[in-house]
Amino acid sequence: MSILNSKTLPKTVEIYDTTLRDGAQLEGISLTVDDKLRIAEQLDNLGVHYIEGGWPGANPKDVEFFERAQKELPLKQSRLVAFGSTRRVNGNAESDPTLTNLVSAGTSTVCIVGKSWDYHVTEALRTSLDEGVAMVADSIKFLKDQGLEVFFDAEHFFDGYKANPEFALRVLEGASDAGADCLVLCDTNGGSLPFQIEETVSEVVSQLGTPIGVHLHNDTGCGVANAMAGVMAGATQVQGTINGYGERVGNCDLVPIIANLSLKLGVKTLPDECMEKLTSVAHHVAELVNFSSDPQQPYVGSGAFAHKAGLHVSAISRRPDAYEHIDPNLVGNGTRFLVSEMSGKSTIELRAQQLGLDIGGETLNEVVETLKDLEYRGYHFEAADASLELLLRASTGWEQDFFQLQSFSVNVGHLSGSGSRAWNDVAVEVDTEANVSIDVDGEIVEASGKGNGPVNALDAALREALETRYPALGKLRLTDFKVRVLETSKGTGAITRVLLDTTNGEQTWTTIGVSENIIEASWQALVDSIVYGLMNTEE
Repeated sequence: MSILNSKTLPKTVEIYDTTLRDGAQLEGISLTVDDKLRIAEQLDNLGVHYIEGGWPGANPKDVEFFERAQKELPLKQSRLVAFGSTRRVNGNAESDPTLTNLVSAGTSTVCIVGKSWDYHVTEALRTSLDEGVAMVADSIKFLKDQGLEVFFDAEHFFDGYKANPEFALRVLEGASDAGADCLVLCDTNGGSLPFQIEETVSEVVSQLGTPIGVHLHNDTGCGVANAMAGVMAGATQVQGTINGYGERVGNCDLVPIIANLSLKLGVKTLPDECMEKLTSVAHHVAELVNFSSDPQQPYVGSGAFAHKAGLHVSAISRRPDAYEHIDPNLVGNGTRFLVSEMSGKSTIELRAQQLGLDIGGETLNEVVETLKDLEYRGYHFEAADASLELLLRASTGWEQDFFQLQSFSVNVGHLSGSGSRAWNDVAVEVDTEANVSIDVDGEIVEASGKGNGPVNALDAALREALETRYPALGKLRLTDFKVRVLETSKGTGAITRVLLDTTNGEQTWTTIGVSENIIEASWQALVDSIVYGLMNTEE
C-alpha cells in the first residue's frame, strides 16, 4: 500500500497538545502552575484543538492547575483536557478515585489511558484479558454518562498489536462500544518505524468506525515521520508536544507535524490566521520551560531559512524559492543571510538591504575583505548578528555616540582559603571589582561595579556610569556568556573568542569579541551588546 493514499488522507486533523503532561516529563523541565497557565495561553493563541492540562488528583500542582484554569484561563480556541487512567482491577467505575477526579476537574473533555498489550494486562495488572477489556469499557461508559467527551489512549498499542492483534482490537472495540469519541493508538516505547505505523493504523481504520488518533514518541528519531504515516493511513488526531519535549528523547514534535500537514498536504490543522504564529509560540514555550530554542528545528528554528554559501544567496536574491522549500513568512519565520568567509558580495549586500543600508561599489568590496580578515583572526559573525550589524553600519560612516571608552580596569582578589574548593572543600571568597572611565557627550564619567566575575563586574560598572542618561539600560539583561579558546596549542596565551547573548525582553541578540586577553574580548562583546540594545530599545 502506498503511504500517499488519497482515500484515507483526512481533510482535517485535530491537534492534541500534551506539553503540560508528557512534555513536562523531559529531564530538566520543572513547571510551576504559573508556567503551565502561561503555556496553555500560548497553545490557545496558536489554535490547537486540545490542551492536556495534567492528571487531576495525581499531585497538588495539577489539582491547583485545574482549579485556577477554570478561573484564570478563558480559552478562546482550545479545549482543556483532564488526563487519567481506567478504573482499578476488579473495581467499580462509579467509586473509582481517578475517574471521580477526572469528573471533578471541570473539563468538558477527558482522556484516559488503558492497557492494550496482553503482556501488560497479565504481568503488570496481574488480571485476566476479559477484565482488561472491562476496565476500559466500564470507565468510558461511566465518563460518557457524565456528559463528557472521552478519548481513549491505548497504551503500548503498536507493540500489543504485534504480539496479539486479536486482544488489542478487542480493547479498541470495547472502548468504541462504550462510546469513546476517539481511539488513540500509542507507541509508548517509541520503537516503531513509519511503515509499521502506516500498516497498523490502516488495518485499524478499516475495521472500526470510531475516529482514530496517534500518540507517538521519538525513540527511533521517527516521531514526526510516524505521525505523518499515521495520518496518511487515516488517523484524524495527532497527540504530541511543542518542540518535541517529552520523556527519554521526547514525543513527536507538533511544530513540523502541523506545518507538514497544512503546507505540504493541504490538511487542515490550525486556523488559517494562526499558522504564522508557529515560530513565535515555539520560541515562547521554549523560554517558559527555560530551554534554548533549537536553531535547526524545522520550519521555526533560527537557522531553518539561513543561507551561508555565496552561490545560494546570489540565487535566492533573484528567486526566493530556489533554495527555500516554503515561504518562511507562512510560519512566522524569515530568511537570514549568514556572513562568513564563505560569503560573496551578494550576501553582504542583501544583509545591508535588510538593515536599510546602502552599501555598494568599493565600500562593498572593502566590507567583504574586512569580514574575511576578521573571520581569519577568529571572529564568527554568523553567530553574532548584532556585532555584524554594527560593523556594517560603521562601513557607511556611522559612529555610535552613546559613549566612548577612556579606560577600564578589573581587579580580582582571592581573599581566603587555598586551592580549589572542589578538591579540599575549603571555602573560597573571590572579590571582583571593575572600574570604567568613559566619555559621554564630552563629559568624563567614572564608575565602579562589583560582580561574580570580570564580565559581570564590567557590566555593573558600565551600567552605573550610563543608567541616569540611558534609562533603557534597565531593560537589558545578559542571558549567556560563551568562551572558546581558538589556539589550544598556546595554552593560556591563546586567542579567545567571547560570545554574549543579551535580551530586552522582546528580542535577543548576540555580540562577539576576540583577543588574546579574555577580559578585552569580553569588553568588546559587552560594549557591542549595550550599544545594540540602546539602538533598539525604547526608553
